Amino acid sequence: MPTGKVRFFDEDKGFGFVSSDEGSDVYVPRSALPEGVGALPRGSKVEFDVVAGKRGDQALHVRLVDPAPSVSRGLTMRDRKPADEMVVVVEDLITLLDQASSSLRKGHYPDRAHGTAMAKALRAVADQFEAGK
Repeated sequence: MPTGKVRFFDEDKGFGFVSSDEGSDVYVPRSALPEGVGALPRGSKVEFDVVAGKRGDQALHVRLVDPAPSVSRGLTMRDRKPADEMVVVVEDLITLLDQASSSLRKGHYPDRAHGTAMAKALRAVADQFEAGK
């Protein structure tokens, strides 16, 4: 059974794509997801069957093998950073977002390094805020 990682899945549109371990992109319709699953988290490892569709390979019977790293951390309340440490992290994130906003106003996305730093900071802050839900 082929495996791959979820590139993206748009829950509103009901489809997404998986990058297979063989290197090709595979279309994933909502109908291929397990019952009760409405979306696939980006970066999650999945197994799936493949069928040739009208526009290329299409996944069938998708099964979540390993959730994305940010989903699987499962931080608890005692894993949280103290609030005074989080203030610094949030302020740094605000600075990164302000820089991104300025770039977008000028008509272009931030460079790759800035985008990667911003995404990493967003995930870290989200993990801290979700801890102990």
